[in-house]
Amino acid sequence: MPNTGAPESVDSVSGSGAPRPALVVTVLSSVGLVASLCMTLVVPLVPQLPQLLSTTSATASWVITATLLAGAVATPIAGRLGDMIGKRRVLLATLGLLVLGSVLCAVTSDLVPVLVGRALQGVAVSAVPLGISLMRDTLPPERLGSGIALMSATLGIGGGLGLPLAAVIVEIADWHALFWVAGALGLAGLALVAVIIPESTTRSGGRFDTGGAVGLSIGLIGLLLAVSKGAEWGWTSAATLGSAAVAVVALVGWALYELRVRDPLVDLRLNVQRAVLLPNLISIPVGVAMFTGMVVFPQLLSAPVASGHGLGLSLLVAGLTLAPNGIVMMAMSPVTARISRIWGPRTSLQIGLVIIAAAYGAGTLLLSAAWQVSLVIAVIGAGVALAYGALPALIMRAVPTTRTAAANGLNTLMRSIGTSTASAVAAVVLSASTVPVEGTLVPSLGALRTTLIIAAGCAVLALLVSLAVPSLPDPARRVEPFGDDAPDGSVADEPAAPALVRGRVLHDHGAPATGARVTLVGHDGRQLAVIPVDPDGGFAADPGAERPVLLIAGLAGARPAAVHVVPGQDTLDRPLVLARPES
Repeated sequence: MPNTGAPESVDSVSGSGAPRPALVVTVLSSVGLVASLCMTLVVPLVPQLPQLLSTTSATASWVITATLLAGAVATPIAGRLGDMIGKRRVLLATLGLLVLGSVLCAVTSDLVPVLVGRALQGVAVSAVPLGISLMRDTLPPERLGSGIALMSATLGIGGGLGLPLAAVIVEIADWHALFWVAGALGLAGLALVAVIIPESTTRSGGRFDTGGAVGLSIGLIGLLLAVSKGAEWGWTSAATLGSAAVAVVALVGWALYELRVRDPLVDLRLNVQRAVLLPNLISIPVGVAMFTGMVVFPQLLSAPVASGHGLGLSLLVAGLTLAPNGIVMMAMSPVTARISRIWGPRTSLQIGLVIIAAAYGAGTLLLSAAWQVSLVIAVIGAGVALAYGALPALIMRAVPTTRTAAANGLNTLMRSIGTSTASAVAAVVLSASTVPVEGTLVPSLGALRTTLIIAAGCAVLALLVSLAVPSLPDPARRVEPFGDDAPDGSVADEPAAPALVRGRVLHDHGAPATGARVTLVGHDGRQLAVIPVDPDGGFAADPGAERPVLLIAGLAGARPAAVHVVPGQDTLDRPLVLARPES
């Protein structure tokens, strides 16, 4: 069926014979893992990049920065496009760009093509929020929690497994093999998604907000350049201050614009509700806490023994020492789902943050042996898995089904800002106190401990903020507010409407009105969604957080029919009947 541009929202996925939930989770989590792997794939090559690309160290660092910037810009854009035109379609496009970027990097040793290829790889980080949203639209409620927890954790698992995997590949093959492996994994993921994952028919429709995309992109690039390049350029340099100034001006202008446009890239009115805003803010310090260990511990493991605290391990052994981080995150996903199901995702988040803070605190004392580092990084992984699994669950309890991809994309962006901040903070602290060893400078033991304490402090800060996050009910069993929503995003007590409003649309001669569509109208007159009618004339309206007060059925060549939704009503007491114009 051609896309008419009208928004759609239904509770099923296209196609007959839906795939098994376990298969959906496996495929989507695998592509999320591949996308996140690409973010850290070249980290072991950083010292060699200037020689490999025949350039300077400052210029070579853009191989990392290009991926970061592209991912940050693409994630909210891909999320909005997914809500508009189909999440599976956009996911396939991002995986295609990952494959293209990987091949481009694999066939060249020139700087510019490698930068382009790395930027294309960075776009694929959008696979994580798109996959989470596809799971919400595809999986049964009893499998949704564990699936989302695993998919969300791939952002951390990729970093945890990417370093040892890259170290092994570099040890046994040419550096270009990293990108051939990434391309092969991306191509396999693309094929699996194309064959196995059905397209969700939950659509928001509307027009793409080009102005909002441009404004947000300028603001994010300015912000992340200032954060990621500040240590290299100098925190008070014209380049750093100029980037920060551009970011502030662009983001303020973008926010004012988004509040006025009809179909915004990011619905700021929705995202400033406490139930959405606070999890997004928490994501930044959680991202800092997650990535700090991946920055600090490799430097401890690879520092020369002569420094007095370094363990002198090779790149390969150091990578394997950190591997438990990703393994534990993967194993913790079902635990996260169980805790969220029994006590709610807010409790899961808080338990995770306590574990992270305690692990970093203990880590300041457990730095004298590789097994101690493995233990600490594994416990941090357990805490990150709990926190990362809970964040999207909190977000999706507070946003309409037609906004899940965009909302998860914004949450992923917040985590990315956190990881970028972790790198910047670690660079400042570790370079402020160094020890000369064998003609080089390595971070002192005090600097390493200070960085770990900062990470623990970020976890504590996130924990304190989490106390103010409202505890919303599970969407699968949720009773939504009818009329004015509570300003903090919580569910109003009275009056209430059920999660679904069911009914039928018939022709005036009694036959099902196949091909008709039902428009859901909110209490303020806004169109919430347009959903297609099933072949038997039935429909189930689920707009998400905002309940409809009016349903309007329409079909070309027939007069429309409308009915008001009564608070507490879950099934219309009479069908919507479409009359012929001449009747």
